[in-house]
Amino acid sequence: MPTKAEIKKLAQHVKVKIRKGDQVMIIAGKDKGQTGYVAAISPKEGKVIVLKENSENPDQPIPLNAAIKHRKRRTEGERSARIQIPVPLDISNVMVLDDKGKPTRVGRRKEGDTIVRYAKSTGKNLKDAPYKE
Repeated sequence: MPTKAEIKKLAQHVKVKIRKGDQVMIIAGKDKGQTGYVAAISPKEGKVIVLKENSENPDQPIPLNAAIKHRKRRTEGERSARIQIPVPLDISNVMVLDDKGKPTRVGRRKEGDTIVRYAKSTGKNLKDAPYKE
């Protein structure tokens, strides 16, 4: 039987200051210093998937922190391939970029009836990024 503390931890809502579509910079790991946008977020696990715009093929973004998977051909006409699969990063390893393109910490404050996110370095409100599919 789970303890009271475990039940309380499961019931808590995880507050994450990074949202889908935000422009972020990776601050730790093998792709440190690269910028991209958040494609997916998992608040309970504390993970994000970061992709980078592809100028050659806009329909197929480049994954940052990618693992390479080798796929063997299945039929005679098919070719073997090396596929890049995005690996989730920890939320603590990315920082949101402000309007000037510099990494900043994110705060939350109440303005009127709504809670807005703001850049702690400049104090300006962060615009909610449009979702990219």
